[in-house]
Amino acid sequence: MTKLYILLAVAASCVATALAAESSAAALSLRAGAFAIDITPTKFPVPVSGGILPQFASKVNDPLHARCLVLDDGRVQIAIAIVDSLLISREQADQAKELATQTTGIPASRILIAATHTHTAPAVMAAHATDPDLDYAEFMVAQIAKGIAQAQQNLRPARIGWAMGKDEKNVFCRRYLMKPGTAATNPFSGRENDQAQMNPGHNNPNKIRRTGTADPEVAVLSVQSRDGHPLALLSNYSTHYVGSQPISADYFAVFCAKIAEKIGAQNVSPPFVAMLSNGTSGDANCLDFDSPDRRKFDRFTVAEDVAQAALEAYRTIRYYDWVPLVIQERTLTLGVRMPSQEEVAKAQAVVDGLPNGRPRNMVESYARETVLLSQMPPTRELKLQALRIGELGITALPLEAFSCTGLELKKRSPLKPTFNIDLANGYFGYLPPPDQHKLGGYTTWRARTSMLEVDAEPKVVATVLELLENVAQQRTGEPLRASQGG
Repeated sequence: MTKLYILLAVAASCVATALAAESSAAALSLRAGAFAIDITPTKFPVPVSGGILPQFASKVNDPLHARCLVLDDGRVQIAIAIVDSLLISREQADQAKELATQTTGIPASRILIAATHTHTAPAVMAAHATDPDLDYAEFMVAQIAKGIAQAQQNLRPARIGWAMGKDEKNVFCRRYLMKPGTAATNPFSGRENDQAQMNPGHNNPNKIRRTGTADPEVAVLSVQSRDGHPLALLSNYSTHYVGSQPISADYFAVFCAKIAEKIGAQNVSPPFVAMLSNGTSGDANCLDFDSPDRRKFDRFTVAEDVAQAALEAYRTIRYYDWVPLVIQERTLTLGVRMPSQEEVAKAQAVVDGLPNGRPRNMVESYARETVLLSQMPPTRELKLQALRIGELGITALPLEAFSCTGLELKKRSPLKPTFNIDLANGYFGYLPPPDQHKLGGYTTWRARTSMLEVDAEPKVVATVLELLENVAQQRTGEPLRASQGG
């Protein structure tokens, strides 16, 4: 009899536990809030980074924004901010997160901040011969934090879904293997015998073949109110940038306007917020050098094509009223390809001869980079993230990774689909895989924009895959709940 009572008690306990879990799952509710905050400069002129030599801008062609999204699954809140900037330093991203945490309570480790990589925004981080506008950088950091706080204030019941589209028209590998002795070189690159060249031209007889394959996927994460009204959309595409006149958010902002129009999200309340993040585009852009002629495109045509691909994916999305949110973060210390004493001495001789210390051409800029790198620490600490939204995976890389790296992460990720956000949580330059280092070319030339050790890429991949495995395996106790609205 005692055994029977024990068995009945155990059974009752199991039923109670199951009912409690079911009740807990039913009690959880997904909420979302979004806000786009203006970060357009108001004081001119401002330095504009994105080139080897300095340039300045004195007018605004279109406004810049930090587009912010906060998600809450009832237990965890995460924030994502996509910022119209070429680069954002680790220190600036950390400062923005600290300010946001103070206001929102969202831990810094659950905040993702990424630059779009528009080449026509004010410089907030030193790169080549361009020094940052520190006053503007301080303003931008504060605005990012305010945007995240406002997105949190806009939290409301929501549903969420995702899908992957494709646009092969506007993304091509821009690095080419060249005939021996014909690739562009510079004496302060930290290497010899370059075999690869970026942007070789359409009719260059010395180009042999592309050194990689581009990633044409267009990721779409859609957030709606429970009754199906659009609240926010985060997309991702792996072309480098398109180009505009400064100050401009480039095609990233045009995409946001076009996708809002295509899904009927204009003039809605609360305001719909679209976001386009940059994927793994370190070796990719819009130029098809296998074609004999340069095709006509601009930020408007590229944005239209990518928005149309996003729309087609958007129409296939299945929505969920609740999904688990899981994010993990880890730091990774990597070595720097430091110049030798002999290289520094030769570079210093060039720098000493510069008028006002400012480079006038590419060689002089790389000589200055050699001297500056020699004065910096021999290691860098990168912050890497993996995020799980339901069965969707997102990685955050503080780098300009190559398309092959992004494709490998997508293929090996336990979460399907997965997409990668470059230029996130800081910036530590290009990330060529070891085999691409052997070929040389611009993206491998040693500078503050390409400095990490030759084996950095496989170490980053291994760390990010481990983070993806961790977030995929973390059990939340509740299944995804399909939306009753469709």
